Amino acid sequence: MALTTSEQISAIASPLPSSELNYQQTIFYAAVIGIAGGLVATVYYYTLEAGLHLVWHTIPEFLTPYMPPVAVSNYVWIATTIGGFLVGLTLYFMGLPGEVAFVVDKVHQPGRISPQQTPAMIVASLISIAFGGSAGPEAPLVQINGSFGGWLGQKLQLTATTIRVLTFCGMSAALGAFFGAPLGGALFALEIPHRRGIEYYEALVPAVLSAILSFCVFRLNTGLTIGGMYHFTAIPALTLWNLLQGALLGVVGALVAVIFVVIFRSIGEITKYIEHYTILLATLGGLSIGLIACVFPQTLFFGEKEIATIVETGSNFGVVLLVAIALAKMLTVSLTLHSGFRGGFIFPLFYIGAAVGLAIALSIPQAHPTIAMVCMMAAVNVAITKTPISTTVILSVLSDTAMVPVIVIASFTSFLLTTQVCLIQTQRSRC
Repeated sequence: MALTTSEQISAIASPLPSSELNYQQTIFYAAVIGIAGGLVATVYYYTLEAGLHLVWHTIPEFLTPYMPPVAVSNYVWIATTIGGFLVGLTLYFMGLPGEVAFVVDKVHQPGRISPQQTPAMIVASLISIAFGGSAGPEAPLVQINGSFGGWLGQKLQLTATTIRVLTFCGMSAALGAFFGAPLGGALFALEIPHRRGIEYYEALVPAVLSAILSFCVFRLNTGLTIGGMYHFTAIPALTLWNLLQGALLGVVGALVAVIFVVIFRSIGEITKYIEHYTILLATLGGLSIGLIACVFPQTLFFGEKEIATIVETGSNFGVVLLVAIALAKMLTVSLTLHSGFRGGFIFPLFYIGAAVGLAIALSIPQAHPTIAMVCMMAAVNVAITKTPISTTVILSVLSDTAMVPVIVIASFTSFLLTTQVCLIQTQRSRC
C-alpha cells in the first residue's frame, strides 16, 4: 500500500532505532534548522536595529533640548559606559556566556553547544552591539542557532557524531544569514574549529542546505538585497602581477594580524587583574571604548557599515589617519572582548584590513585600491580565524568582484605564514 504524504513526512522525520539518521532524515532536519535559523536571525536583526536606533537616535534627540551642550558633546562615552554597566549586570546575574573559543571547544567535545548559556548571550550581545561595542552579531547567532541544532539532536536521542552535524547546520544557518553568502557561511562554520582546514567533511552538504534556507528566509523577511554589500571600484583585467600583489598583501596582512594578536593578548594581561569584578570590568571597558571613539569615531560598532565608509570616502583620510584608525580599531576590539562585551570579531577584522589596504594603495600607486583592500581584509581575517577557503568565498560575494584568484593567494599566503599564531586556542583536529 502506498504511503500518504503525511506518513512519508513522518517516516523521514522519525530517527532510526539505532539513534542515527539516514541521508533523507539528515537533509530534512538540516532544512528545519535552516528555516528556524533564518527566523532567529530575522528577530535578532530587527531587535538589534531597534536597539541601535534607540541608543544613537531616539534617546539623543529626546535629551538634547534638556541637556547642556557639554553633556551632548560627551554623549558617546556616556552611552558606551552605560552600555558597559548594563553588560556587566547581565553577566553578573545571568552568568557568563561563551566566546568563539568556547563554541569551538564544544563543537569538538561533546559535539553540541549547551542552550543554558544562550539567554545570557542574547541579552549581553544585544546590549554590547547596540551600545557601540566593536563586536558583531555572528558569534551570538552561531551560539543561538548552533545550540538549537544540538538541542534538537539530543531530543531525537541521536549519537554524538550526528548531533555534531546538526550543530554545524545551526552554525551554518547563522553565518549564511549574517554574511549573505550561504556557501561561504557554511564553509566558515566547518573551517573555524580547526587550524588546518575542514575535517568534519560529512557535515558539508547538510550545512550548506541549512545556510541556503536560512539565507532565503532572512532575506525574505528583511528585504535586504542579494549580492555585493560594498561598491568597490571596478578592477582592471587581472594579470600575473596582480597575483604577485595578492601574495605580497598576504604577507602584510599576516604582519598586521600578528600586531593585533600582540595588542589583544596585552589587553588580556591587563584586564585579568579585575576579571572577577564583572560589572566594574565591563563598565571600564565601555568607558574605554567611548573615549577612543571620541578621537576615532570610526571605531564604534562592529564595522559592517563602517567598511562602506572606508570604501567610498576613505581616501580622504590619508595614509597616517587610516593606519591610526586601524590600530585604534585593534585596541577597541581587544577592550570590547576582554571587558565582557559579547560578539564576534570577523567584521572588525575585515575593517582593519580594509583601512590598512587603502593606506597601502594610497602609498603605492601601483596597488589598485580594490585589490589592496579586499586582499588585506582576507589576509587579516584568515591569519586569526584560519579560514582561507570560506573567507575567499565570503569576500568574493561581499565585494562583488571577480578577483577570486588574487584573494585565494592572499588568504593562503597569510594562512601559511601564521600557522604558529593562534588566537582561538581551542582550534584543533577533529575528535
